[in-house]
Parts: sequence; C-alpha cells; structure tokens
Amino acid sequence: MVRLADDELAMLDGTEGPARQKAMELLLRYAEALGAERFVATRNVCGTMGMTMPFLRDYAAKHGSGIEALFSEFCLDSAQALDIPKVKIYSCHLQQGLDPERPAQQYLGPEAVKVYRDGEVFFSRLGVNLLNTCAPYLVGNVPVKGEHCAWMESSAVIYINSVLGARTNAEGRESAGAAMLTGKIPYWGYHIDEDRRGTHLIELDVDVTDTADWGLLGYWIGEAVQESVPVLTGVRQVPNLARLKHFGAAASSSGGVEMYHIVGITPEARSVEEAFAGNTPRATLRYGAAERQLAYERVNTTGRDRAVDYVMLGCPHYSSEQIWEVCQLLEGQRIHQNCSLWIFTARAIKQLADRNGFTKSIEDAGGFLMTDTCSSVGRVVPRGAKVAAVDSAKQAHYLPAIMGVQAWFGTTAECVQAAITGRWQGALR
Repeated sequence: MVRLADDELAMLDGTEGPARQKAMELLLRYAEALGAERFVATRNVCGTMGMTMPFLRDYAAKHGSGIEALFSEFCLDSAQALDIPKVKIYSCHLQQGLDPERPAQQYLGPEAVKVYRDGEVFFSRLGVNLLNTCAPYLVGNVPVKGEHCAWMESSAVIYINSVLGARTNAEGRESAGAAMLTGKIPYWGYHIDEDRRGTHLIELDVDVTDTADWGLLGYWIGEAVQESVPVLTGVRQVPNLARLKHFGAAASSSGGVEMYHIVGITPEARSVEEAFAGNTPRATLRYGAAERQLAYERVNTTGRDRAVDYVMLGCPHYSSEQIWEVCQLLEGQRIHQNCSLWIFTARAIKQLADRNGFTKSIEDAGGFLMTDTCSSVGRVVPRGAKVAAVDSAKQAHYLPAIMGVQAWFGTTAECVQAAITGRWQGALR
C-alpha cells in the first residue's frame, strides 16, 4: 500500500487539473508495481519527451497527432489529448533524434526539422530546459550528493549516482514525464541508503590509465555483475571526467549497472568498509591482463573488415576537453576520402567549440561536429557505411545491433587515425 501525502492526494483527485491527475495515476501504478511504500520529492528531472525519434515521427505523421497528444499518450498513458501545463520543477530534455543544423548529413527532409522546431517551442512553453544531451552534467545540471533526482539515460544515471552521489533510478519516458508535472517519484532502489551499498568486490591487478582502458574495465564489470553494485580497489591513477563517463556508460550497457564505488575516489567510498556499509561481498573478482583481453575481444566481436568508412566519437556526448584532444590529433591532417568523421556533443558545448575554433579545425579536416543526438539514438550513419570505429564501448555494443554495421573499439587516437587512413590499425596494447 502506497502512502500518499496531502499534495499527492490532491493531484490524484484532479485538484491541479487532468494532466497532473494522469501523471499521479501513472506514478501510483508504477510505485505499486515496484513495491514502493511512498513517494519522494524531486526537484531535478531529465527525460526525453520530444517526438524527433524516427518511431515517434512516423507515429505522429500516421496519426496526425499534435505534440500534446503525443505527450499525453507516451508520457502519461492517456489516450485522450490533454492540455499539458508547465512543469512543476526543474526539468531538462535529454538527447533527441536529430541535429537540426545538419539535416543533409542525416538524410532528413524539412518535415523532420519542422517537427523538431515545433517541439522546441512546445517544451520551452512548458518550462523544460532544452539541454538536448545524454550528459546533462556537462552543461550545467550537476546534482549534489544526496539530491533525489528522476533521470533517464543509463550513462547519465550511473554517473550522477556514482561520481556525484546524487540519487536516481534509471527512469523511463513515462515516469520522467510524470515526474516533471508532479515533482514526485517512487521512493525505492537507489533513493534508499541500503540499496546503494556495494555487492561485489573488484580487485584490479593492472593499471587502468586512458579512456579506452576505463571503457574495457566497465564493459567487463557490467558483464560480470549485471545489475549489482561493484566496489573497485587498486585504482592507482585518479580518473578524470571522461574516463568515468566512459566507464559508467560501458558498465550500464554490457550489464545493467546503475551505481558503483571506487575506493578513495567516489563520494560514498572513502574506504572499503564505507562502500559495503555492512554488506558481505557476494563475490571477489580480479581484473587483470586476461580479463582485459577478454573484454577487448568481446567489445570488438563484430569487427572483421579493416577498411573503415565511418568514425563516430561522442558517446556519451563529448566534453570540451575531448573535442580539444581530437583537434590536436587532427592538426595538419585530412579525413580519408572514403571515410566520414562525426563527433557528437551537446549544443552548448558546440557553441564553445565554435568560439574556440575547434569546430573550424574539425571541419577543415573534413569532419563534422554534431549536436543533440548520436547515431544510435538518431538511427543514422553516413550513407553506405559498413564499418565503424568508435572510442566508446557503449557504442560498440549498440551500433552494430541498431544500424547493422561492424564496429571496432579502440582509443581516441586509434579512431582518429582510422578516419585519416581509412583503415583500422588498432590493437590491444
């Protein structure tokens, strides 16, 4: 039985209008299914609400639905189109299905761009912040330790839970949309102290240094612990933002990890004892050279042909530092005539890249800096692309399944070199 506070009962009774009532009804069913006993207030929601994904664009075209009707059905489970009020709390839009400034590269017509622009107007009217990125923490949404959030996007969820110490489960489009209108989310999972405790001890026997190393480690851990909470020891070099970003994205893709602890580094793991908080480890696993080799082979399982015609960087979206790094690697070089280089980032970061000259450097080399989406979300790769190179274990996991291409995984430098030469020359170091 879910206990409801007075304001929750008022929304459920329709006091604040039919849209908030539908949102509260949906969240109540959700809480009951989860076994949650109550709701927790949140003032920070990140979700994907628009209809720029290919499926939703097709749905809207087929049904003649306006954005309010689409939001009603896909976010509030309402067959009736409702008048959607302004969001109640700070709410941000995650990545969308296209880059409106690059329709030609994505083989999109003006109709798709119009849908995107109409959505911008609609969600701006609701008070939603159009960050349009899978990494909101890169562009201003940085929740603090202990803050209750309601976020979608697996790589963002694991990052704020683990690196920042905020609290969220991996929400869906429906629960995130309903939370925007109510400021409530079921109190369960990683909102609760007990569920944030470590479950598996991971002892590192090799140094984990660059971003690719961290991606491989995350991919191996995800497969090993699935949806549990790993606790890492033996990390000798403090990882930067990009390495933790890629580590978490990989672990949440090969498994379902939503939280981890790195002893001495992450905020809830000053010691092994604090990370486990009374839990006895279910297993102790060692990560050494053999495990690293296995992870490399698994993440490169679709790579066969060495001729690369597409290099995709920016999953999760690239930080300004990562864009700068690519510019250093590209300096004085040109992208091979048979290869395309697409780099994905948040629009706000691209604006910085424009001002810093990074965008021009990439374009002068023959590449594109793109925003708001990525190949897996937008379901688009360069026309005819068959073999991709990526520096993201997450993208190597998803891109072949979604777009039917081969994928090679390696370092950023190896990927840029593949873009320049048109061939994959990476190897486990």
